Amino acid sequence: MIKIIIDEQSGRISSFEMKGHADFAEHGKDLVCAGASAVSFGAVNAVIALTGVTPDIQQGSDGGYLKVIFPETEKDDEIQLIVKAMIVSLQTIEQDYGQHIKIIFNR
Repeated sequence: MIKIIIDEQSGRISSFEMKGHADFAEHGKDLVCAGASAVSFGAVNAVIALTGVTPDIQQGSDGGYLKVIFPETEKDDEIQLIVKAMIVSLQTIEQDYGQHIKIIFNR
């Protein structure tokens, strides 16, 4: 199962961490993993490209771990919108494939 832990205080997302594997299908054909990866990496790339802010990114060597920490900057409103859009997309995946992906909020 992919677990996504989102750290949020007072409505601000400070970081998210994804760990594990969906185990929906064999490696290379796992659409839950592909969807979650595309949404999360797309959001991080959008933050960098659209705001010019590069968050702290930590990745595992086997592809089963990603942690992204968002610094608070003058571009925070833009960053938050992108990250919250990412969460909505991940929640959509969770609605259909909840036995393979779980989102946890630390508030």
